[in-house]
Parts: sequence; C-alpha cells; structure tokens
Amino acid sequence: MDYERTYLHTYVRSPRSLAVLVYDGDTLIGASTGLPMADETPEFQRPFVEHGYDIGAIFYCGESVLRRDYRGRGIYKHLFEAREQHAASLPGITLCTFCGVLRAADHPQRPPGYAPMNAIWQRFGYSERPELQTQYVWKDVDQAEPTAKTMRFWTKTIERSPQ
Repeated sequence: MDYERTYLHTYVRSPRSLAVLVYDGDTLIGASTGLPMADETPEFQRPFVEHGYDIGAIFYCGESVLRRDYRGRGIYKHLFEAREQHAASLPGITLCTFCGVLRAADHPQRPPGYAPMNAIWQRFGYSERPELQTQYVWKDVDQAEPTAKTMRFWTKTIERSPQ
C-alpha cells in the first residue's frame, strides 16, 4: 500500500493529471491514468531527455487496467482515447507515450495463454521505441524485495483538439 500511495502521489500533485474509472453498476471494472511527462518522475523522463525530446510536449499514459471478464468489448480502447483526448486538450502536448515492462517469455508471473499487447497498441497507432527504455523499481507479488524492471516506451503523435 505504501508503494501505491507513493506512486499515485505523482498523479495527485499534478493539476493536469487524469484518472478514468469505468464502472459496471457499482463495480469498478477498469481504470486508466495519465499526466504530462513534465510532472512525472525522473526515471520516466530520463530516456526522453537523453534522446533530445521536449519533456513539455509529452503526455505520459500511466496505468491502464481492465478486469479480464470485460476485455474484448472495446473498453480498453476507450481508456486510451480518454487519455489522448485529455492530452490533446493541454497546451503544447504533441506526443503521447506509455511504457510496458519487458519480461522473459518464461517469467513466472506470466499467466497461461498470455498474449503480448503489441498488436493492439499498434492498432491504436502507437510505435514501439526500443531506444526509449528506463528502469523502475517495485516489488513483485512473488518476491521478498523490490527489484528493477526494464520498461520500454511506445509513442504516438496526437491530434490537437480544436482551439
């Protein structure tokens, strides 16, 4: 819980952040977060700074989670669209990005029948950027201590909202 509080504090302190919650009646079934990269932590900014990006022009799409029994209904796409629309409404933002953890194909936390999300993300207009990687530390549920994980970014140029 302490880790999650710290993680979410980044979003809470940003006046330009976004949290999208999806309910089925009273049941929370999905959530998505995002904020300008300028409001993110140095770990997330570092690869962009190193490659000459303008941090002020990037919107970072954080978590996007959806309960398994609601997948395949187009809800996940709407979570992405909500973040992109919010990003497009912010002055100066021209690029959306998110990152995914790189794990070995035989990682013990990978569920049976796991299929990478790459094809879906590409269909949403995102491109994988192997040169944009960072390390982020957290504790996996099956581990005693936090460990560093390699995260790879995906990017998409966004359409601006009409002014």
